[in-house]
Amino acid sequence: MKIIFSNTTTEEQCTSQKAAKKLFGGDILLARSLHARINALRQAENLKDIIVQPQFRFHKLKNKNGKDLEGYFAIDVKTKTNPWRIILEPLDEDEQPYVPCNIDEIAAVVRIVEIEEVSRHYE
Repeated sequence: MKIIFSNTTTEEQCTSQKAAKKLFGGDILLARSLHARINALRQAENLKDIIVQPQFRFHKLKNKNGKDLEGYFAIDVKTKTNPWRIILEPLDEDEQPYVPCNIDEIAAVVRIVEIEEVSRHYE
């Protein structure tokens, strides 16, 4: 699958061990886990390959505090008990968001995702 990053900071965090380690306050295990997740996304043929793996805990994001999260999803960086997640948005072949984003209908054809950010849950 093709990965696009929303900005250079997010790209650095997802591709540089040093930047990921800094993001996680020096935690090398979280940095390795983040890069393993990014590699899994790259190697997946489509988004369905990620959704069917329970360890990723792929889930839809809900609107919170007035922030519109329609069409955004998340996977855990490490585990469900760890607060870090990777926020992503499925894109079509023209690198545009699906509107509406009915993930059950499009998962098998999504071959491009945009990584919006790596963040702590509820921050």
